[in-house]
Amino acid sequence: MSTAALTVDQDVWRPKYNPWLIAVVVALAAFMEVLDTSIANVALPYMAGNLGASNDQSTWVLTSYLVSNAIILPISGWLAGTFGRKRFFMTCLGVFTVSSLLCGIAPSLGLLLFFRVLQGAGGGGLQPMAQAILADTFPPQQRGLAFALYGITAIMAPTIGPTLGGWITFNYSWRWIFFINIPVGLATWFLVRRFVEDPPYLARSRSAGVKLDYVGIALLTVGIGALQILLDKGQEDDWFGSRFITTLIVVATVCLISLVIWEWFQKAPIIDVRMFKSFNFASSNLMMFTLGIMLFSSLVLMPQFLQTLVGYTSELAGLALSAGGLVLLLEMPIMGQLTTKIQARYLIAFGWLALSMAMYYSTQRIDLQISFTAATLLRITQVIGLGFLFVPITLVAYIGIAPEKNNAVAGIVNFMRNMGSSVGTSMVTTLIARRSQLHQARLVEYARPDNPNFQNAANGLAQRLAHSGLSGPGAYAQAVGRIYQSLQAQAATLAYIDTFMVLCVGSAIMFLLAFALKKNEPGGGRVIVE
Repeated sequence: MSTAALTVDQDVWRPKYNPWLIAVVVALAAFMEVLDTSIANVALPYMAGNLGASNDQSTWVLTSYLVSNAIILPISGWLAGTFGRKRFFMTCLGVFTVSSLLCGIAPSLGLLLFFRVLQGAGGGGLQPMAQAILADTFPPQQRGLAFALYGITAIMAPTIGPTLGGWITFNYSWRWIFFINIPVGLATWFLVRRFVEDPPYLARSRSAGVKLDYVGIALLTVGIGALQILLDKGQEDDWFGSRFITTLIVVATVCLISLVIWEWFQKAPIIDVRMFKSFNFASSNLMMFTLGIMLFSSLVLMPQFLQTLVGYTSELAGLALSAGGLVLLLEMPIMGQLTTKIQARYLIAFGWLALSMAMYYSTQRIDLQISFTAATLLRITQVIGLGFLFVPITLVAYIGIAPEKNNAVAGIVNFMRNMGSSVGTSMVTTLIARRSQLHQARLVEYARPDNPNFQNAANGLAQRLAHSGLSGPGAYAQAVGRIYQSLQAQAATLAYIDTFMVLCVGSAIMFLLAFALKKNEPGGGRVIVE
């Protein structure tokens, strides 16, 4: 077997200031933006009550942000190449900070939604540009450590977002979940202006004039907008049972397929879809999409199970999840070091295997009697694999890609992770609802009046309730009601078990795909071709 090394052409340029100072600054901006995708979730009822809106209307506060955010993410590379990355990054920071202030003082739901669209558009450029800046600031052998710092922001922020948002809303006001962005945004803007600079290749690659691909932008905006709305509202409106959701599915499918075809033949596409010809790049994006599903699915499943079925408060459920966040905080720097010693595909394979085993373990441990300690340990097992995935997958996406494409790579990779989070949230919500109905229908068969076991259980419970002071008919009716309530809880628990099993199988498939990735030189910018 002959082995040749293909070396990515790297400029000898290095930033004037300490790379880790730059890393902290851009990671802070990314953390602020990722935090905002989840911090408003628990505040929706307070917003609805304060602004005179229904709970259904208030959910558009989340949807409006996600739609505009998702539209900007994939074209952020083109925008940075056209206008300059530092200038684009600072513009996004400024828009995000100012719109945060406007969201906080919004007098009506309509204005709040408009300002959230602006906030999402500003935030859409922060994640990918932070990642691209890290890719250029650090040499290939140190990228793993830099991406580990970025990974902490990308994975930790959604974890603490709901807990922080609930605490701020309960103790102060929902408006402060937006106001806290202002000092951080202003400080970060001035730090970026002072320390961050564009590498020379960006200045060389910038085009003299701005040529807008109107068709591509229109297809992207309509397609991604429709996709994000249908994912957010699909289960609520019964998917294909709703003409609105069916229409969105058709629109999203037609627009996104047309977008890929259109961009493929453009000389200066807003999204460089030709990069997907690289198996490594396509596979890493598929894995990042799946990682988004796994991360947000578990973030939805665990607190929802603990609060709706076990009776935990939101604060206690948040505490059960927080231990997993601490494990990730410790794990990420270690992963950054491991990428300099072990091939990325082996780390990725281990991560998917650990995640698959953790999801299978969850199917064995989830029950209505789970203790706080057991729930905490379960969450820790679920996040161990995640820590082995984010950094190596991000590294694999850059292998074999020219430096001029760093902005585009960052935009697409972050877009895939964000879309995975939307798909994951929608998927688990639908699975739990549908599987709960299925299991409930099966369990009800055992709760028929002609079933002697059911009659014995109902009569026994009715006698105990009668001893508590209830009348005979009232005691029996309440006994039947309690049995049915228990049956519903058991059906829902079985639905959660089914959902964890689906995640287990998905992780196992990604484990097999990991071995198809190309070998890379640990700690270097080279891919080894056999």
